[in-house]
Amino acid sequence: MYVSDLALNDFRSYREVVLALEPGVTAFVGQNGQGKTNLVESVAYLSTFTSHRVAADAALVRQGTGGAVVRAKVFHGERPTLVELEIVAGKANRARLNRAPARTRDVLGVVRTVVFAPEDLELVKGDPGVRRRFLDELTVLLTPRLAGVRSEYDKVQRQRGALLKSAGAARRRGGRVDLTTLDVWDAQLARAGAQLVTARTKLVRTLRPHVAAAYEQVSAGQGTARIDYRASIDVVDEVPDPTAEELADGGAAGDVARAGVEAREEALLDTEAVTTRLVEAMGRLRDREIERGANLVGPHRDDLVLSLGSLPAKGYASHGESWSYALALRLASYEVLRADDTSPWGRDGEPVLILDDVFAELDTRRRERLAGMVAGAQQVLITAAVPDDVPASLAGVRFTVHQGQVTRA
Repeated sequence: MYVSDLALNDFRSYREVVLALEPGVTAFVGQNGQGKTNLVESVAYLSTFTSHRVAADAALVRQGTGGAVVRAKVFHGERPTLVELEIVAGKANRARLNRAPARTRDVLGVVRTVVFAPEDLELVKGDPGVRRRFLDELTVLLTPRLAGVRSEYDKVQRQRGALLKSAGAARRRGGRVDLTTLDVWDAQLARAGAQLVTARTKLVRTLRPHVAAAYEQVSAGQGTARIDYRASIDVVDEVPDPTAEELADGGAAGDVARAGVEAREEALLDTEAVTTRLVEAMGRLRDREIERGANLVGPHRDDLVLSLGSLPAKGYASHGESWSYALALRLASYEVLRADDTSPWGRDGEPVLILDDVFAELDTRRRERLAGMVAGAQQVLITAAVPDDVPASLAGVRFTVHQGQVTRA
């Protein structure tokens, strides 16, 4: 898959820009603040309906305008598809496919991207929410219908949380607390949450060998990376959770630890069973939840655990190791998407690789290894402040970006 044409209206700093793109490597070169990242951000937005830079869509709309439009012609093999997304600040996006109105959920999956950015260090060093978002965005690319499940879960979680707060306030005042409505929210939250837990667990199992292989390549064999899914329902149910040291053990103890993780994951793949476990856990935690006014179990409290050898990566990995791990997670995502044959496009769902100011952050060895690993991708879009930041092995089309003007070099 590749993007052949890109047109923006009132997106970020651009009033209007039209670009013709090609398969292979394309680099956008310009000093900071000139608008190069805005170009690749627009392509990535078509993939996930989210930005890797900001949380709110309002920042994507050029100041003083009511909305922005992103259009792209995408080729899957010889088959072109025209995608158009209108971003209206504070309102739902509007979509068109091949010039016909479409539901936004029908657009998900037409464009697939994997974005490498300086913010990726937060995957290793940041809070669990960053890693949950990583899993959820990749899950939606593989199974677009889960975007609706994710949205439903977030809505129910907010509504249930508000009810818990009001119940807690009423209890503290000595008033009567009607928990009938809470039972309904419990069932809805468990039903949507179980689907997310199962999907994430399945994804982590698929990603695990790719992460290990990618880390070995990027780091030149300097360590072993392993990822595991830690579900809050397992914590509440006191399911044994092996440490990184136990999982890395090469003897019988390690075999037992890894077998335990496999059994735990098998249990999480049973959506109906997870639904039941979540409802029961919410029942046991009800008094605590009312007291704290918060939802204390569910996928919003889960985490993707990153291990490096016998230690957790967070807090122990060096800066260079953290970068290698972040790159490994993105490269693994690319491999999983490239191998996916369940999309309407069959085997031509290979994502566009976007490397946003990444090479300037890497030392020479990691820069060259990463360049070698992505050079064969169908389409690679790169941003860089200076030409020398782009490795020679990624020679291709170059655009100069200066004061909002984009010109082919």
